[in-house]
Amino acid sequence: MSHALIVVVSWSAVVVGTWAVVAQYRRVSDQGVEGVSLATWLLFSLIGGFWISYGAFSAHSMAVIWGSLLCWPFQLAIVFRLAPLRHRRGSLQALGVFVVCCLAPALVGGWSASVYGTGVAMTLVRWPQFVQLIRVRDASGVSSASWFIGVGCSTLWVIYYGEIHLWAPLIATTCSGLASAVVGGLAVWRHRQANEELIRQAVFTS
Repeated sequence: MSHALIVVVSWSAVVVGTWAVVAQYRRVSDQGVEGVSLATWLLFSLIGGFWISYGAFSAHSMAVIWGSLLCWPFQLAIVFRLAPLRHRRGSLQALGVFVVCCLAPALVGGWSASVYGTGVAMTLVRWPQFVQLIRVRDASGVSSASWFIGVGCSTLWVIYYGEIHLWAPLIATTCSGLASAVVGGLAVWRHRQANEELIRQAVFTS
């Protein structure tokens, strides 16, 4: 792949990733936070800070930096809507996963170890949202489109990392992309259930 095409792929990933977060932010703004996991979105924000640092000090990639920097305001806005200070358990869970998976490996094995640990965190970050969708029937605040756009973003990053031979972030991003696909599918199922319930209620009352 030519250098110009690699650049296009990387910046396309930046645009698509930002689009995914904006889609979730708009969903939360319009529909509320029902079904949205605080632990997931707080951990997204913390991991975003890691990727900005990684892009600046290790990968030396402006695309990696801006890929998280542009998402940060929207991620933080979602987190604040979920009241992290009032729901301390979810906040502490996110912080604990970040310290164990991202910070601790960096102290022991440097950037490469930290990226692999972040891959674990990026997969685990989807778990609270998965559990929330299983437990809560009302998932009106969850944007399934956001998660599937995220899968597309992960695919673009995987192509980019493969072309520049950064294997640790490639593996990390592959795992998180697969996890996003699972969450997106579950969100679609919940939305479909809600629509079927509305149809049944309309038929019953008519």
